[in-house]
Amino acid sequence: MSEGQKPKKARRKSVPPAGDSPVATRSASPAPLAASTTSAAPAATGANSSRLGVRKTYKLYVGGAFPRSESGRSYPVRAAWDGELLAYAAQASRKDARDAVVAARAAVGKWSGATAYNRGQVLYRVAEMIEGRAEQFAADLVAAEGISWPAARRTVAAVVDRWVWYSGWPDKVAQVAGGANPVAGPYFNFSVPEPTGVVAVIAPAESSLLGLVSVLAPVIATGNTAVVVASAERPLPAITLSEVLATSDVPGGVVNILTGRTAELAPVLAGHFDVNAIDLTGVALSARAELERLAASNVKRTFCAEDDWMAVPTPRRMLAFLEIKTVWHPVGL
Repeated sequence: MSEGQKPKKARRKSVPPAGDSPVATRSASPAPLAASTTSAAPAATGANSSRLGVRKTYKLYVGGAFPRSESGRSYPVRAAWDGELLAYAAQASRKDARDAVVAARAAVGKWSGATAYNRGQVLYRVAEMIEGRAEQFAADLVAAEGISWPAARRTVAAVVDRWVWYSGWPDKVAQVAGGANPVAGPYFNFSVPEPTGVVAVIAPAESSLLGLVSVLAPVIATGNTAVVVASAERPLPAITLSEVLATSDVPGGVVNILTGRTAELAPVLAGHFDVNAIDLTGVALSARAELERLAASNVKRTFCAEDDWMAVPTPRRMLAFLEIKTVWHPVGL
């Protein structure tokens, strides 16, 4: 380059202002990616062409691994703001749902057998990792839900707080749900809460991250394992959460996340004989009656609640997936 000649600037895609309009790309905000984009600018300048984003095909999260759907299907994920293609997500099949239940069942013993204090530590570690990737989660929310950057950052902060809140409950819920019962006779009688087992969770479609965390965290905080059907239209926050879970201390199989059509996956989980309970919060009102009928085939516990996700949580969702065991012991022995 001759002296005095100004270098050409790489042509980059315009991004809406941080405080107003949403950004349409998944990778626009996080600092590490921004740095790599800058380093790639000279190459783009030399070719005199704009840089194209990398469109990934994301996989399922089952048993601590990231398998493709056995059907080989995927579907496009588009930005809420302008419909731009963001990525492709695996479209889980009925077989994938059954595989996720097998993985969840295999993890029940280890997870429910861990001390309550240890489960709390593991959940707190997840909250730490979510906060470390706050900008990526915010970018996912901006693209998926079409909200502003300030709103996305507030939501991510609420997600971290929500996860921390539930991480404090594993060693305390027994005092709330259990107790010593007065009986007529020379006996001690205790009520002890225990996890119900494998819980299927249909995550809310409209709140792709805060709603997801609000229905998932109480399930695993009490020692259950979960098979989650993420929001079909807004799966990217759930996919990023699965990446956090895979690199945290949560044992494989404790949380299994499926992306795809709720109408295809929910009936399989509702009628599955090895699923002990199902949360229908993310199911449309018109479809709940049929899923409850399927759940009744093995006396599966069902739960559904319309919550304000930004409101302060209560122990209700944890207590919904606990069984109460009564223990008798003679006095004086």
